[in-house]
Amino acid sequence: LVVMNIAAFVVFGVDKWKAKRPGARRIPERNLFLTAIAGGSVGAWLGMKVWHHKTLHKSFRFGIPAIFLCQVLLALGLFLYFRVFR
Repeated sequence: LVVMNIAAFVVFGVDKWKAKRPGARRIPERNLFLTAIAGGSVGAWLGMKVWHHKTLHKSFRFGIPAIFLCQVLLALGLFLYFRVFR
């Protein structure tokens, strides 16, 4: 999870850097979301805040925290499941 969060943070920074360069090939928004879904939601959120990137997009402003919430609920559910049914 640590590596995935660092990767998500870096990916958001790289995309912000590319956004400032005309003609640079950007990282697709789908890939930005996939880094968050793959376990990097905290890194993605921090990347948004630190790099001020995608903060005006409603899909990112609400989507990244929603992904994080789903991951926390899933982890909590798995923890409780294995705690009760071990």
